[in-house]
Amino acid sequence: MGHDHHHPAATVSKANTAFIVGILLNFIFVVIEAIVGFFIHSLSLLSDAAHNLADVGTLALSLLAFRLLKVKPNDQFTYGYRKTSILVALFNSVVLLVSIGGIAFEAVHKSLLPRTEPLPGITIAIVAGIGIVINSVTALLFFREREKDINIKSAYLHLLSDALVSAGIVIGGIMIYFTNWFWIDNALSIIIAAIILFSTWRLLKASLRLSLDGVPENIHLDEIKTMALKMEGVIDIHHIHVWAISSTENAMTAHLVLTESLSNEQIQKIKHSFKHEWEHKNIQHITLETERENELCKTEVC
Repeated sequence: MGHDHHHPAATVSKANTAFIVGILLNFIFVVIEAIVGFFIHSLSLLSDAAHNLADVGTLALSLLAFRLLKVKPNDQFTYGYRKTSILVALFNSVVLLVSIGGIAFEAVHKSLLPRTEPLPGITIAIVAGIGIVINSVTALLFFREREKDINIKSAYLHLLSDALVSAGIVIGGIMIYFTNWFWIDNALSIIIAAIILFSTWRLLKASLRLSLDGVPENIHLDEIKTMALKMEGVIDIHHIHVWAISSTENAMTAHLVLTESLSNEQIQKIKHSFKHEWEHKNIQHITLETERENELCKTEVC
């Protein structure tokens, strides 16, 4: 979730291009890696190809979510389909966790079987080397916008971990070539699974939190209270709800308790400056109710 004030439309168009380029480049690489891995019976290449294929799916879904961000709200969906960007991030993290299980299972299974044919380490290293280039280039496309949206961040993290995994496979391939230690191949695929698990876990937590309308990570209710109470005429603020409408936009509702003596004009000023302050901190849709100090709030959970 971005902390800075930005223009979602610009983010969306830059991300659109990055996603399309990323999908094409990564899909070509998946095909190369799968064919070579299949022919030389390399589990590290095949498990990396499976992981990269999951990433291609991730990028495609994220692109779809970005397209849905542009759909205008209607009578049934008053916020449009913006929430899909959060649900896609959640779905992607679940898919990645499943692929981790598959990779780890296959690696353990293969380790228990005796290896009959040798592994061409240099071939493994060359293919993984192509992977470093492709994943690094696509990760760089997302670098600048990565803090502005959970989907862009997840794509960036995936591609970066892919590049690191490819680097590990290159080293492994060279080691296999010089030592003929074929177990390195299985060990690498277990390490790949661990790396994906680490980066996916954080994404899963963040996307689950937003799916459950939890307060977005960079927003703190204490900060909202402190800022409101500093404003002249504000006695209290309660019934604060902050949630994510999409992976780039947040909303808030709150009750402001004001002193008796304020005029309507002063109340409007307080509301305006409150909204202005929080728009800069990435809360775009703010609804404020005002109460006088001697009024009792009718809501139970105040």
